Amino acid sequence: MKIALVQMNSTGDLQANLDKVAGYTEAAAGEGARLVVFPEATQIAFGHDLARTAADDEGKWIQSITEIARENDIVIAVGVFRPGINGTVTNSLVVRGVDDGREVSADYDKIHLYDAFGHRESDSVTAGESVRTFRLGDVTFGLAICYDVRFPALFTAQARAGADAIILATSWGAGPGKADQWKLLGPARALDSTAYVLACDQADPAVTGVPAKGGSPTGIGHSYVAAPNGELLAEAGRGEEIIFADIDPDRIADIRASLPVLDNSRLEKGIRVECI
Repeated sequence: MKIALVQMNSTGDLQANLDKVAGYTEAAAGEGARLVVFPEATQIAFGHDLARTAADDEGKWIQSITEIARENDIVIAVGVFRPGINGTVTNSLVVRGVDDGREVSADYDKIHLYDAFGHRESDSVTAGESVRTFRLGDVTFGLAICYDVRFPALFTAQARAGADAIILATSWGAGPGKADQWKLLGPARALDSTAYVLACDQADPAVTGVPAKGGSPTGIGHSYVAAPNGELLAEAGRGEEIIFADIDPDRIADIRASLPVLDNSRLEKGIRVECI
């Protein structure tokens, strides 16, 4: 199955962001992709009024995504914000589209909020509570967002729930060592789960020239696809671009047969923990 990752910069202009999604989706479909993945916060970039955007939009932006997917006979995974609890939002990854005439729809709310490196996402975002997967053809996909990548248990839980590939939509924060961490964590989670990791980041505003609000995580680029053995199959630079890769269910089966970490794990089978 051919998939596409779109590394782009979103802004505070919802319509301009939607127009970008439409153009990139058409391009990905033209190359034969069945799934196109966009970054976290594609709907509107961090640093803007997310709560007001989510409240005023009333789901219209997501409906437009559904229509774009139908027009291109493809499935879209894209980062949005939806109304949360007590004036907050959910940081969500929504999946909409068509697969051989069948409607595909899934929603995931980010479980692990980015309260790190001086940023407090939990002040304005309601955390998700559930793991989500969806089926496309012969492949089951899991869903994760940005800071989730630092928590291996989420990725192994998705693999145990049947995920062959895990979409990781991000708007990665810049800073010392952050690029190295980004490039390390996704392949590590692929090895933990013996699943493909489709890591799609926002492009780097320092390269693209797109205005970014200081102190907000607005992307560093370097999107990639990691195979279930950690091998990088495709990698982007820092600017806006599309990368493609193929998901091969047979390769997943072969790797899990030779590297059965999910079956071999004893910590998830009730082994006793002793603290001395």
